[in-house]
Amino acid sequence: MTIVPVYNMLLTPDANIYFRTETYRNLTGKEPFQDERVTLVVAKESLSVGELTDDSFYPIGLSGYISEVGKEGFLIIHTTYRVHLDEVAVDNGKISLYLSRQKDIDDLDPLDEKRRVDAVKEALRDFLSDTNWVDFGDSYLERWTTMEEVAAILSPWMSNSNEERYEVLAEDSRSRRADLLEKLIYENLEMVKLNQEASNARQEDYKKIYRESAIKQQLEYLQHELDEMHPENVSDIRKFEIKIEESGMNETAKGEALKVLNRIKQEGQHSAETGMLYDYLDFLTGLSWKKENAEKIDLAHAEKVLEEDHFGLKKVKERIIQQIAVMDLKKQQTGSILLFVGAPGTGKTSIGQSIARALQREYVRVSLGGVRDEADIRGHRRTYIGAMPGRIMDGIRKSGVSNPVMVLDEVDKLGVSYNGDPASALLEVLDPEQNNTFTDHYMNVPYDLSDVMFICTANTVDTIPEPLLNRMEVIQFQGYSPIEKFEIARQHLIPKARKLVGLEEGQVEIEDDALRLIISDYTRESGVRGLKKRIDTICRAAAVKLVKGTNGEIIVTEDNLREFLDMHPLRHLKVMETKQPGIVTGLAWTSAGGEILYIETILTKGNGKVIITGQLGEVMKESAQIAVSLVKKVFPDLVTVLDQNDLHIHVPDGATPKDGPSAGITLTTAIASLVTSIPVDPKIAMTGEVTLRGNVNAIGGLPEKLMAAQRAGVTRVLIPKDNVDDLEDVPAEVRNQMEIIPVESVDEVLEHCSITHVRN
Repeated sequence: MTIVPVYNMLLTPDANIYFRTETYRNLTGKEPFQDERVTLVVAKESLSVGELTDDSFYPIGLSGYISEVGKEGFLIIHTTYRVHLDEVAVDNGKISLYLSRQKDIDDLDPLDEKRRVDAVKEALRDFLSDTNWVDFGDSYLERWTTMEEVAAILSPWMSNSNEERYEVLAEDSRSRRADLLEKLIYENLEMVKLNQEASNARQEDYKKIYRESAIKQQLEYLQHELDEMHPENVSDIRKFEIKIEESGMNETAKGEALKVLNRIKQEGQHSAETGMLYDYLDFLTGLSWKKENAEKIDLAHAEKVLEEDHFGLKKVKERIIQQIAVMDLKKQQTGSILLFVGAPGTGKTSIGQSIARALQREYVRVSLGGVRDEADIRGHRRTYIGAMPGRIMDGIRKSGVSNPVMVLDEVDKLGVSYNGDPASALLEVLDPEQNNTFTDHYMNVPYDLSDVMFICTANTVDTIPEPLLNRMEVIQFQGYSPIEKFEIARQHLIPKARKLVGLEEGQVEIEDDALRLIISDYTRESGVRGLKKRIDTICRAAAVKLVKGTNGEIIVTEDNLREFLDMHPLRHLKVMETKQPGIVTGLAWTSAGGEILYIETILTKGNGKVIITGQLGEVMKESAQIAVSLVKKVFPDLVTVLDQNDLHIHVPDGATPKDGPSAGITLTTAIASLVTSIPVDPKIAMTGEVTLRGNVNAIGGLPEKLMAAQRAGVTRVLIPKDNVDDLEDVPAEVRNQMEIIPVESVDEVLEHCSITHVRN
């Protein structure tokens, strides 16, 4: 954004301000370019740029952009809204601002405004009637519809002081502003008439020509630009020349762009490489190279947006607000790269969109799931046929700004192939110390990514390489409890689903009991994605009934729920009713949330061989070996039972792969129950890893596991003592329905399970 200091100009929102190109260069020290964002600030005194200080400006300015740049030495700045100069710093003629939007009071009646504007235009026609170009002026008078547009055109010949002109800009009320503008216009018209009558003929002619020419030049400029700046009248080469000059790219990029442009000129449009070179220049000049000015962040607005868009996620929101507050204090993008980790449907990606809305920035999402080629991140070199930029730079191009909020989705699903390691290519992108000179292979010039707010998402951190993980701060998205899912459905999912299929409020109603039944029996997840699908299905079925002529409100109850859903209830494991030695209830974390599982063991005649089935991974197989050794240590008098029989360990369901370091105490307890013939209460569930010393180590995914236990009917849960702090993340309604017992050793586990066989 370019700051333009002005003096003795009448500035109003939503108007066109005309500048000489030379004047713009002198005030800003740079060339103007199309669509460049500018801020007009009003100086208190007529000073040169080098004489300006921090106190040289009035507190109200104008935001806008350059709508046209003409060839005849003029440009048009279209103003948009007023801004308040919260902080101003001037260093060696360079002005830095910290802005906030100044709101207008829209109290101007449209009919009254039209009446006033028509009266002013009639007065101007009377004024122009003495000139020889009255017809030309009248054709443009018809285009003006607001008092601001009229005043902006007449501003150059008004004789009012700088303070009087600023008074108009500082007025918040549109109605009172129109009064001021109307008064200034009539006063100046009257003054011109008096001056003409009081002056001699030569003076009258001089003043008349001078004032008329100022208006005439601007009006003629409008008509001239309509023809001269038409896109069809500018060649592609000239377009690129203008874009390169106006882009604000660094010297390295500008040199490369001019080099490619010269090749196009030399080789002509019929060369085999012209298309590739054209695409390259089009991409390079389409990027936003200029750094955006840091604007004040409204923390209260950010909190409101996060609360509106997402239910729950208290700790996640607190961490995001902390990041935003630091950015507001430092006036720049700062802090760690955030990595949101959690089960599908917990809101990881959508909260990135909410962050962009809270910061009032552009939002870009880049999906990295299944990416196996490094060129997807860094781009292809232009020597290859079909070369393209990488996904990072392509996202920057689509955003149109240099500081978007960019969500890198599914970073845990990056692959590795002979084409390189895309995860390694992300190291530079996500390193704040390096990404200010990120070089895409396609561009082959550095680009500054330091202003981009990167947010990554993943379902698990296990598959993310350690160097990449070290560059990010992990924020866990816990699964939603049934109560939270219920509130999310009521506040967000049901209204969105109704709107999606064209239903109005009152046409379909899902009763609370039916909604709770959907959550408990028709979804199996930590997030709410499956719940959203079920609600969408109900709304589509309701739409069919309405189209067929059903009268009145359609009510979905527990009894008629199956009429609307196209599926049977999902089968969740429930605790067994009867005890049986060798079978123990365990807890598991899956990508879809938590689930209970049973460890089943039996002894068959053999010679001490251990058979493990159920598609267990290497970690669980090792846990099983440790469990066998621990049982032999704890029950030395029963070692012969294990040596003279084969031990078969099975974990249903057999078709589902299972792995993870949390089944140690469950395996140990199951084997101990088997060899002692003491059954364990199925309503006792447990999770934790063990060591050969008999210690119980901490595990992950505790909230999801406890929610699964509560859903399955478990009444007592044994957890590692090191995981007690994690209970804060477990919803209160889950904690209060079960007895949660922390344990440190296998002896404690066996004692709570009533396995009290005499041990040495």
